[in-house]
Amino acid sequence: MSSSATNSKNSAEAGFTLVEIAIVLVIIGLLLGGILKGQEMITQAKIKNIVNDFNGITVAVTSYQDRYRALPGDDQNATTRWTTQAPGKGNGDGVMLGKYNDNDTTGTGGAPADLKESNLFWQHLRIAGFVPGLTTGTGSGTPPPNAAGGLIGVENGAVGASGLGFTSLIVCFSNLPEKVATAVDAQMDDARSATGQVRAQLQTTANPFTDPTPATSYVETGVNQYLLCKNY
Repeated sequence: MSSSATNSKNSAEAGFTLVEIAIVLVIIGLLLGGILKGQEMITQAKIKNIVNDFNGITVAVTSYQDRYRALPGDDQNATTRWTTQAPGKGNGDGVMLGKYNDNDTTGTGGAPADLKESNLFWQHLRIAGFVPGLTTGTGSGTPPPNAAGGLIGVENGAVGASGLGFTSLIVCFSNLPEKVATAVDAQMDDARSATGQVRAQLQTTANPFTDPTPATSYVETGVNQYLLCKNY
């Protein structure tokens, strides 16, 4: 028997041919391509959702102010306006007390207490019907999750202390993957982490407190996460 015939016989006995090997490799390539494409679609969906949430919060706050002439969370008439839910109230000074990642539950039934404004912000918006969620008890003032699994929260920046250089109300999204953070900044502002109305902080822990200054630039390493804050 010739050598070529012997090789063909061995391949057949092994249960595959060169054609079958080629088909398997093509299938593997298609599967890998589909996985990568699927991952990119997930990333794009997160970017879209976060941009929409940023814009949605701005609309909710503006609508609340138009209706009640007060900032949600800082609203000093909230307790007397909503006697059924009886939420805590703010002090009405136009400054948001508390941090974006706070979750106060020391008020009635586990709701935020008076002056816990960064959490009352969410309870007031929920009671008013501008955002979904619990209106009483534990969870009524909890910051909602964002599309990347982090938090959406609000606070006031303080020079030299917090807020990435902002000095007014900011809306923050934590735990954003680097590609998502970069794209959101590019779509909403100037694509620079240290300037403009959208600024970023490189995270070393989940849901960190805001730094007094932002990151100098976005760096994509494959694992970096950012805290992204927008000036209201």
